[in-house]
Amino acid sequence: MQKIKLNIAGMTCVNCSNAVMKVAKKIDGVGFANVNFANGVGEFEIKDEQTLEILKERIKKLGYEVIFDASEFEKRQNDHVLYLRNHFFIALVLSALIMGLEMLLPPSFAKNLGVVLLGFIVLFYNGKSFFSHAFLSLKSKNYDMNVLVCLGATSAFIHAIFMLFWGKFLDENLNHLYISGSAMIITFVLLGKFLEARSKSKAMDHLKILMDMSPKTALLIKSDGQTEQVSVNKLQIGDVVAVKNGYGVPSDGVIVQGGAEIDTSALTGESLPSYKKVGDEVFSGTLNTNGYISVRITKLANQTLLAQILALLSDAATKQMPISRLADRVANIFVPSVIFISILTFFTWILLTKNFTYATLSAVCVLIISCPCALGLATPIAVISGLSRAAKDRVLIKNPQILEILKDVKFAVFDKTGTLTSGKIAVSQCSLSEADLSLISGVEALSEHPISKAIVNFAKDSGIKIAKLNGVFENIVGFGVIYKDENHEIIVGNARLLEREGIEFLSENESQKGQIFCAINKKFIGVITINDEIRSEAKAVIDALRTKNITPVMLSGDNEGVVSNVADRLGISEFYANMLPQDKLNVVKKLGESGKVIFIGDGINDSLSLKQADIGVAIGSGADIAKGASDVVLIKNDLRSVIFMLNLGEKSIKIIKQNLFWAFIYNLICIPIAAGALYPAFGVLLNPMFGALSMCFSSVNIVLNSLRLRFAKF
Repeated sequence: MQKIKLNIAGMTCVNCSNAVMKVAKKIDGVGFANVNFANGVGEFEIKDEQTLEILKERIKKLGYEVIFDASEFEKRQNDHVLYLRNHFFIALVLSALIMGLEMLLPPSFAKNLGVVLLGFIVLFYNGKSFFSHAFLSLKSKNYDMNVLVCLGATSAFIHAIFMLFWGKFLDENLNHLYISGSAMIITFVLLGKFLEARSKSKAMDHLKILMDMSPKTALLIKSDGQTEQVSVNKLQIGDVVAVKNGYGVPSDGVIVQGGAEIDTSALTGESLPSYKKVGDEVFSGTLNTNGYISVRITKLANQTLLAQILALLSDAATKQMPISRLADRVANIFVPSVIFISILTFFTWILLTKNFTYATLSAVCVLIISCPCALGLATPIAVISGLSRAAKDRVLIKNPQILEILKDVKFAVFDKTGTLTSGKIAVSQCSLSEADLSLISGVEALSEHPISKAIVNFAKDSGIKIAKLNGVFENIVGFGVIYKDENHEIIVGNARLLEREGIEFLSENESQKGQIFCAINKKFIGVITINDEIRSEAKAVIDALRTKNITPVMLSGDNEGVVSNVADRLGISEFYANMLPQDKLNVVKKLGESGKVIFIGDGINDSLSLKQADIGVAIGSGADIAKGASDVVLIKNDLRSVIFMLNLGEKSIKIIKQNLFWAFIYNLICIPIAAGALYPAFGVLLNPMFGALSMCFSSVNIVLNSLRLRFAKF
């Protein structure tokens, strides 16, 4: 058996992916099938090429397309978004025109014919995709929301046609034309489908970003010592490449010559570059910020850590989301039930009264009053209102499905650098005198290193005058800087630099990362401590999570001392240090076995965890790949938005449940009345006009209830 992935275009709802899985599992030679509606990717285990051809043919028979080229698949998705957008706006304009004509013009055959023709355009032009998918759903015995939409819209339209031509033969109280209902059903559902498709089209952008991050070429060192620029894909294990200052490491390998400060933030999230020397391992996608190294390749381009992240991210994107759409499940029972009740109503009236007109009107009334508009709108309108409310607070929810699971979150997992902290290097402590700091900052002003800039900024903010120095400045990669002139010999760097220069020094915590040691004229003068600043709102957010019985967890690529210090200051009892992307992923997976997990991060190294978590949240100032891999982006970079989002989720699901409850109760009460249940006892026969009004009231009630989300206070 071999595993394959297929891009499947044309799926419009969760039941579409379910239909593909059902068909695939019935094929002899298919051992496993999993289709993800969110990204349109199906993962299958097949026996051979013949099985693949059969699978593709069966998928096409369901009305979907199998596309192998990724760029073509992306183009199809974008075209589908434009299709839905254009058809929605056309339907909106025509529906508004229909309602205006119905309300403003006096009754006449010409007016009625005009609105019917406009309704025909909305129904069979703007809504044609619903009909084609509904037909395929019925053919495969998979009753989804497309069937509900078509049933309701068509019922109202048929009723309008009937009244247009034969209404004059009926009692005046039964002569009512209702066409705007048909048009508005199509318009509302097109809006929901457009918003959903637009989110889906952006879902896989992070994969392209990740692929673009890896260097495409490398400087291969040949046997004669000369360098040649070659494609990264041509590198072989054992080749030696040169990585200059400012260049990325082309493939995973080991340093065999030189030393350099390597920015590993893309993989580990560490805010400070790490010095790598001969014998140290370096990874593809990391950046040489200072120095020159020769690297012996140990892994091919498709085997690197970055390539593994890409593969894992792709796999995570195809996982089956544990989200059920209640309306779709109910539709499988509701649709055939309504049709059965309508037919039963017709024949019952025929047998009891022999009145064909009353039998027809009662059957149509059942279809109209049981129009699934309310049921179909219960969730999407609440979701749209929730998304609008989130956008108002600058919280971009890319995946509306997360609103269904926010209330069940048990763990809030935070990346440290750039998430709980600002991601900006700053001086947290300084034991130098003002005079010494003036000289030290003067030396650091000669360097472009991030630590040097932080020290200079600290001196400026402290009102210290930065000394003007014109002596000999030396930058020692991985150690620090040395400055010499006629009066001064100034050394600023790590402990190893002072040891090398034979200077005795003291440190309160020698294991603490970020300590910069300073000496003037061979005499130790003090320590400057560099830290990543904790966000001002972080502590309040951690405390608020505990009040919701959500356990905060912190993950970081930094060392134990740094991570422990931040955890103590924030009151986080569960934290993990020295984490690589796979390590973070494994922690999220393990926590997920005990409850729903929300992961908040900002870096490329967080992308795996953002996809694995039930809800991935990216900081707006973070890496593009993190924002692409996430379900939510906090545009204003404020962690308090996490608490807002949790509250919004709780409120949204409450509104959705209220809407569904009303939709079910409405149908439970109104369908029997429409069928004539009150006629034997009270002589009451509900005509289609009141059925239509009742259906409108149900839909308006749900819309108004959902709109409360847009004005809710959190």
